Amino acid sequence: MRVRITVALLILPLAVSCSSARDRDRSAAAISINERFLDPDLDVQTWVRRWESESREVAAAREQIVRALELTPGKRIADVGAGTGLFVELFSKAVTDKGRVYAVDISPKFVAHIKERVASAGLSNVEVILSSENSVKLAEGSVDVVFLCDTYHHFEYPGPMLRSIHSALSKDGRLVVIDFERIPGKSREWVLNHVRAGKARVSDEITQAGFRFRDEVRIDGFLENYFIRFEKQ
Repeated sequence: MRVRITVALLILPLAVSCSSARDRDRSAAAISINERFLDPDLDVQTWVRRWESESREVAAAREQIVRALELTPGKRIADVGAGTGLFVELFSKAVTDKGRVYAVDISPKFVAHIKERVASAGLSNVEVILSSENSVKLAEGSVDVVFLCDTYHHFEYPGPMLRSIHSALSKDGRLVVIDFERIPGKSREWVLNHVRAGKARVSDEITQAGFRFRDEVRIDGFLENYFIRFEKQ
């Protein structure tokens, strides 16, 4: 009896350790960060006004951002966390009918809105995809660029999401991340409370997922955001 109890006690810490390791793959600060976007009563127009206003850094700099992506006709780009579709038309124009744009989001309401936007604008090279919290739902090697704009800090499961992105990218694919600088003592309170990780930690997580850091791009008008690029290894 004593032997069986000892074995059980040895197994219990191992089980707890494995459970803790799985839990660490989920960003603790982001457990409920996407709850509002999954609400079936989400008012999309509220977010259109907020996210597409010129007062938002990425909205004001959207054309410069697109140029920095170095898109050419025929390229395939996935806008993961496309939200209200701010970049969809610009991406569609940049890759032309020879290319493909995938507008990806976990919010059914945003997906429905983007579909209406795409149909209204007659964008034949855009496909809208409802993703999940741990997968972008893209086929292996199906895109050349994955674009995350103020989206990475919304990843509740960064590990699985990065593995999904890595798989979706072509052999020489690129991952572009725009997110908020999080610097204790400098960043405003909203950023410190809303964004779980600073640029250094984000870069570490991405490189550990099989990417190589390429460079950081300066965007005029960025006071709170940064723009960094990675290549698939």
